[in-house]
Amino acid sequence: MVPENSNSVLVMAEEQQTELRIYNSMTNEKEIFRPKEPGKVSMYVCGVTVYDYSHIGHARAAVSFDILFRYLKHLGYEVTYVRNFTDVDDKIIKRANESGEDPLALSDRFCDEYDRDTTALQCEKPSHEPRVSEHIGQIKDMIIQIINNGHAYEVDGDVFYAVESFPNYGMLSGQRLEHNRAGERVAVDSRKRHPADFALWKAAKPGEPSWDSPWGPGRPGWHIECSAMSACYLTHKFDIHGGGIDLIFPHHENEIAQSWAADNESNISYWLHNGHVNINNEKMSKSLGNFFTIRQIIELYHPLALRHFLISAQYRSPLNYSVAQLESSSDAVYYIFQTLQDWKDALSSLQQEGTEENKKMPQVEEAAKECIKKMRIEFQTKMSDDLQTPVILTGALQEALKYINNSVKKLKKKMQKRAQLQLIQSVTEVEKEIGEVLGVLGLLSSKSYAEVLQELKDKALKRAGLAEDEVLRLIEERTQARLDKDFPKSDKIRTDLTAKGIALMDVGNETIWRPCIPIEPLVAESAQINQKAAAVEEKQSTPPENQNVEKEGNGPNTTSS
Repeated sequence: MVPENSNSVLVMAEEQQTELRIYNSMTNEKEIFRPKEPGKVSMYVCGVTVYDYSHIGHARAAVSFDILFRYLKHLGYEVTYVRNFTDVDDKIIKRANESGEDPLALSDRFCDEYDRDTTALQCEKPSHEPRVSEHIGQIKDMIIQIINNGHAYEVDGDVFYAVESFPNYGMLSGQRLEHNRAGERVAVDSRKRHPADFALWKAAKPGEPSWDSPWGPGRPGWHIECSAMSACYLTHKFDIHGGGIDLIFPHHENEIAQSWAADNESNISYWLHNGHVNINNEKMSKSLGNFFTIRQIIELYHPLALRHFLISAQYRSPLNYSVAQLESSSDAVYYIFQTLQDWKDALSSLQQEGTEENKKMPQVEEAAKECIKKMRIEFQTKMSDDLQTPVILTGALQEALKYINNSVKKLKKKMQKRAQLQLIQSVTEVEKEIGEVLGVLGLLSSKSYAEVLQELKDKALKRAGLAEDEVLRLIEERTQARLDKDFPKSDKIRTDLTAKGIALMDVGNETIWRPCIPIEPLVAESAQINQKAAAVEEKQSTPPENQNVEKEGNGPNTTSS
């Protein structure tokens, strides 16, 4: 059993807690999670190679493992979460040489940009965020150990791992050695003993950053970085190793081989991998050029809407990107915050009327108890079943929000004092439960409900290409048209705005507006994301002015994450 936490919403006196099951890519099965040390979890996740702005495929990995991080803590575990930055790599060197920027300065800049993006997406900071450039010593020490154990060899300043020396190579991916084809993240090199042997250390070349080593100046290969950094913070034996599904082979396969070569008792209990984000059923990636950066998306959509979209599919499943999906998630987030704000406004209105709190609050009504119980059980069972976030978004949480909305309507009517107090107490408890769920999902904000709603409205206006003053002017025109009984005109104004994602709502004698899903999501919307964000991308990608950099030739591009 996972440890009990008396403060957890999942613990109910009359119920037994469900054991957490996670899908282990090593066994291809869901397994009961049992940490190596009771009450503590050690987790390493492969981060990004920082040479450009991160796309929403990277965002999915960050959010997926943030959910796991939050949920493990929610269950009462003490979690050490390590996520690295690859800041020394062929692609970084190539990009830096193209832009005339120092490679480490470029990677440092994009580490900061990645932090900004993940913070916007409500991702909590990992316990440690090691960078390759800061762990060269540990990397060299591991390579020395691997050589001493007879699993690597040096040629002209390069050090290669001898894959044939590891009898279980392919244990994670099921790939055989002959499938590790030269030229696909494995450099073609006649000096290798086997075509699948991969670089642990690369001899220095002109225009590349390098460090001294027993084999001469050079820099680490890609795969060794994560083995060395995970061992540095978590030892060779830890609970969870995560990353995108594309890292299973060869990266994670090679990590297993290296770690075993350095310490034949190395062991990782669970390998977790998130699925791709696809566009037109094709993996989103920079190499294919079919990607949207996080920065591009949140230029037009609220970061919480993007996070909602990213967890709208179970983390292992492929997720198909579309504007319609983003619109739907944006609308869902608006509904959540509007419901919570409506309840806050209703309570505020009652307090202004002089409603006094009863020292002895009445019991929570049965409908609220049932709502809370259903939400708790669903949250417990579905999150403990390999993080089934889509069910949480669409199930009992929606019923709880509907309960609050219905209660707000009731409060607007005359009620007996005790019934009113009971309703207030009931909704307060339901709201707390909703807050617990949203907190684990990372869908709450440090800002007020009203501030988030205004931000969502601002994004909707930007997507519609309208200023709020224009919307208010059109509302006035529509009001006048209705007074003039020019209903075709009033209907057209409303329909045109709805098509752009702006809904008009008549409340009493007043007309207000809120974002909505466009009647027909504009085909041009995807192009709009590209066009509006292109200027932002170009501006932010430009190296700082007056930077004293030295232009070098392009480096090789054989491995990168």
